[in-house]
Amino acid sequence: MSKIEYRYIGKNTERMEAKEIVTGKTIYLDDFKMKDMLYVKALKCPYPSAKIKKIDISKAEAYPGVANVMYYGNMPEICKNWGLNMPPLVPVLHDYGCYVGDAVALVAAEDPNIAERALDLIEIEYEQRTPVFDIKKAIRPDAPKVHPKAFPRGNIVWPVVPFVGEDMMMHLKRGDVDKAFEECDFVDESEADYNSLGSPAAMEPPITVFKYDSRHNRMKAWATTQTPHGYRLNAMILQDGMPNDTTVFNVGGGFGNKAPMATPTQYAAIMAVANPGRPCKVCLTKSEQLTAFDVRIGMYMKIKVGLKDGYVHAVKGDVYLNCGAYNSCGQWQMGVGLGEAQIALGKCKNWDLDGKMVFTNHVMTGPVRGFGGQEIKCAMMPVVMRLVRKAGLDPVDFIAKNFAQTGDGWYWRNKLWYECREQDYAPVTYSTEKRFGWKDKWKGWMKPTKVVGNKAYGVGVSCHGNADVGEDDCVAYVRLDPFQGCAYIHTDVAEQGCGQRSNLRKIVAEVMDMEIEKVYVVEENTENSGYGQGPAGSRGTITSVTAVTRAAEDARRQLLEEAAEKLHASPEDLDTHDSMIFYRHRPEKRWRWNEVVPFAYQAHGIGKYYHDYTKSNYCIYFAEVEIDLETGEAKLVDVAVGSDVGQVIDPATLEMQFQGGFGAAAADTGLMEENVLDKKNGRLLTGNLIDYKWRPFNAFPPMDIVIEESLPEVSRWKAVGLGEISGAPGPAAMMMAISNAIGVDYCEYPASREGILKALGKL
Repeated sequence: MSKIEYRYIGKNTERMEAKEIVTGKTIYLDDFKMKDMLYVKALKCPYPSAKIKKIDISKAEAYPGVANVMYYGNMPEICKNWGLNMPPLVPVLHDYGCYVGDAVALVAAEDPNIAERALDLIEIEYEQRTPVFDIKKAIRPDAPKVHPKAFPRGNIVWPVVPFVGEDMMMHLKRGDVDKAFEECDFVDESEADYNSLGSPAAMEPPITVFKYDSRHNRMKAWATTQTPHGYRLNAMILQDGMPNDTTVFNVGGGFGNKAPMATPTQYAAIMAVANPGRPCKVCLTKSEQLTAFDVRIGMYMKIKVGLKDGYVHAVKGDVYLNCGAYNSCGQWQMGVGLGEAQIALGKCKNWDLDGKMVFTNHVMTGPVRGFGGQEIKCAMMPVVMRLVRKAGLDPVDFIAKNFAQTGDGWYWRNKLWYECREQDYAPVTYSTEKRFGWKDKWKGWMKPTKVVGNKAYGVGVSCHGNADVGEDDCVAYVRLDPFQGCAYIHTDVAEQGCGQRSNLRKIVAEVMDMEIEKVYVVEENTENSGYGQGPAGSRGTITSVTAVTRAAEDARRQLLEEAAEKLHASPEDLDTHDSMIFYRHRPEKRWRWNEVVPFAYQAHGIGKYYHDYTKSNYCIYFAEVEIDLETGEAKLVDVAVGSDVGQVIDPATLEMQFQGGFGAAAADTGLMEENVLDKKNGRLLTGNLIDYKWRPFNAFPPMDIVIEESLPEVSRWKAVGLGEISGAPGPAAMMMAISNAIGVDYCEYPASREGILKALGKL
């Protein structure tokens, strides 16, 4: 199919918020102040597991400027059933702490400094308990219980409670696994994990403001969330069904981590109820964001994999998700992860993977880009690749043959079967291989590309794909104002730094064939936009774009029908360009919109999208590493990433997605990003951006980006997108590269000097 030349789509256009951001004029939630606002701070538990024996808040309550102090014993009556986790079974404030940083009391004050000083006046006597940090120990029957009241039988979160009509897939069963293993040529049975528990640490820390209307028992929320409707829904569930409306400012980075924001949400909401009519604001510091907010889930599995005729033929095992002390969406992460495993190994028809969520006394976990799939595949793919090595296969050929293609299928998180359509990613796999120079660099399994002095070089490859590109239903509105000759988009999409809202302007401008400067995106809030999950799960290109496209098409149809009455024509005889209407057969005669419709007329288009998990996106990731054989230092020296995205919407945004895949606890969890836990006292030692290692811009390796556009019939624009997966296969590719460089099997996230030297027998 030949590619269409569009007016805006496929071309770079200036982002509508760009100048305000770079000149410092953009309003963020931290800039937002309201009359009578109170500032909320949390007193943190200093122990990983401790019972509160005695608490005295009298001195803090009496401190000038303090509105009130809350703890488990004096919560407002309507807040007593509010909870954390999903389902919300653990009270927000309880009589114990279950990780270092767990909130045990809240202070609301006229000034954040006053609130901080009041925290020091709260007197608490603790009884320390034995914590459990390691997921292998936490699943033992005799393990210390993280939540002894809510989960008295142990630390495994079971049964899972259905949510929003979906009973999430926690156990994947397909085919006859035991028989399939008997047919395999090669079998590997081992343990594997991915437990760096990285912090995405978006530039803007999580912030939320709640104001309680006691007369109508309703909340108004302002939040840095990337998913306003998802945030509103999550808050309602955690807050025992209390209605709310949510407004979003520009979000200073989301990285998948600013969706539910359960703990700051609950803290602000509780204090808002305690202070009716007064806005209550929670603004985490950077240190709190790193040490007391959602980190990436950990994953541990006992897994058995079988290979037959170059294809994965059977997979069996137990998969354990490390929730930390709390988790707001682990059921979805497990369900999505099990689905994505089937996509990567798309020819395998025999599965038995039993997923379980496990509490530990670590900081809470939550959504992070990669959302379940990155964690499962970073643990699983090295095991799979060991079999590929035993079979003597080239890993690139293996990926190209095994990744799901049209006619294959998978069970997705909702336990329903979906047959894959419009999909063949082998061509972009091989074109990226060529760009990387794989055939020249690849010398075979466990062999370095080259050795120069004390430096050994190795290459590796891995892949990722996610059917959540078709995730969840959504609705968008497009309103045409003929008097001004402009269009307004009402959408659930929040701007989190990637230009998503600007790209939606391009869609409407393309449908209406009008100047993009006359397309506006209305302030993102739940009161004036249709439902949707916002930019999450790689879903924006297919779902939000499709809904906005259909809304614009509906509005265009209405406009032409209205104009046709005055012009004594059929709508099919008319067309529009740059806010002018004309006869198709007489394009020289034109009228402004407002000249051919009533004065007060406005077209209101509605566009709907319904979930469809029959298509996945794709990313192939090649990595070359340099290993210092004397010090064990690992350095990334070359990267090539590729994807077939269907139709490119905006080249610069797409390139930025690839570049962004390095950080945000994504690809760089292969070599540097991790939270370091002191298991003696339960404290994270990575509470700032010096100790938590990030890759600065001047440390980026050379990076080739390969983009292909196969134009599948998935929407009007034939666009699939890339989204969150750009860095997800990177860590596993780096582990293969390290193993090949040193000639020893190595898989430790992130790679450490000590670990590599130990693998080399030098420690």
